[in-house]
Amino acid sequence: MSTPSFAGLSRCVHCGFCLPACPTYGATLDEADSPRGRIVLIRAILAGAGIDEIIAFHLDRCLGCRACEGVCPSGVSYGPAIEAARARTAAVRPPPPPVAAGLWLLARPERQRLLWWASRLARRTGIPALLARRAGADAPALVRMLGMLAATSPAVSRVRREGARAERRGSLAARATAPPQGAGSAVGCGAVTRAAPDDTVALFRGCVMDGLFGHVHDATIRVLAANGVAAAEVPGQVCCGALAAHAGRDDMARALARENVLAFDAAAPGATVVTNSAGCGAMLKAYGEWLDGDALADRARAFAARVRDISEVLAERGPAPAGELRLRVAYDAPCHLHHVQHVAVQPISILSAVPGLELVALEDADRCCGSAGLYSLAEPDLSREVLAPKLRAIAASGADVVATGNPGCLMQIGAGALLAGLDVDVRHPVELLDLAYRS
Repeated sequence: MSTPSFAGLSRCVHCGFCLPACPTYGATLDEADSPRGRIVLIRAILAGAGIDEIIAFHLDRCLGCRACEGVCPSGVSYGPAIEAARARTAAVRPPPPPVAAGLWLLARPERQRLLWWASRLARRTGIPALLARRAGADAPALVRMLGMLAATSPAVSRVRREGARAERRGSLAARATAPPQGAGSAVGCGAVTRAAPDDTVALFRGCVMDGLFGHVHDATIRVLAANGVAAAEVPGQVCCGALAAHAGRDDMARALARENVLAFDAAAPGATVVTNSAGCGAMLKAYGEWLDGDALADRARAFAARVRDISEVLAERGPAPAGELRLRVAYDAPCHLHHVQHVAVQPISILSAVPGLELVALEDADRCCGSAGLYSLAEPDLSREVLAPKLRAIAASGADVVATGNPGCLMQIGAGALLAGLDVDVRHPVELLDLAYRS
């Protein structure tokens, strides 16, 4: 993304509509931490002003949630501009060591294996969750990171209990309606009734999702199968590049984009590419812009056009009838699904299709939680300030479960709830639909 990325800023008239929509401005009340203020800084850079530490500091503190775009009466295209500006400031203010290390590890699958293995091993001990609960809301950064790891657990309290009850209900119903022996087979306890596949999609696994949320991929595959869709695996795929893009590492982001385009074209040409990560989906859908002018430009645009969030695929198909799930659920909209991909009603529609599931209102559900990829590592204090009103809203909602479709949000909100002592689970929407199919 080069100079054309800044063209969308010309529409800004500094009206200030973006100020109340900006989470960082809401936390600091500093004009330089607002979209309007950052646009002034970017224009100064384009006019030839030098990039100093202060300018880089305020540009890097942007969450990239793009909530400002939805309220801007002039239609300013802020997102591409802030990422392009970060690419220019990266030389002045390199990312903190934890962020740089994270980017290096996540860039290649072979580097990630040890990281994910060690993380899952630590998670299984239960120590991260125990330390986070004892530390409380004022926990130091390291303990908050342990809380984020604990939030990736595939089985937690309330959802696990309701899942067991749902499976028991499904088992009893299957026994009551089972045909005589020899006339057919009943669905076993916890099984998902699979329709004959009439469509095949390609599953994008990503890096953090595949390393720590493999259970969400498993649930995604089962839910797709229950809706008559087979999920094909694509060898050779890599990280989507979003984390590199947010950190100003354009070269890394483009390199990863090229690898993914080639991998999916080779393994699943023309197939819909399904992702269950909002951040990945937003990046994949932007490959046409990221590789504009590249030798793979046409293929990148074609690839981007066939990327779909799992909620989009399911909403278009129905989804198939599900069993009862007795939970009070609040949906929290990931920024890169709601503000960037403009996928807002589909996740709610698939949750609404589950009998017994009560959707409860969550104040400012479309407001950023403060995750923003590696932001919680780069700006831990501001990230926590942005999360605070979200946790208050969750507590006021009375929800048993917060459903959100992005790994960073799952970890950020999950850790925050754990540290704050909230009796609430944080799960991906597809996990709840998967549980409902088991009943």
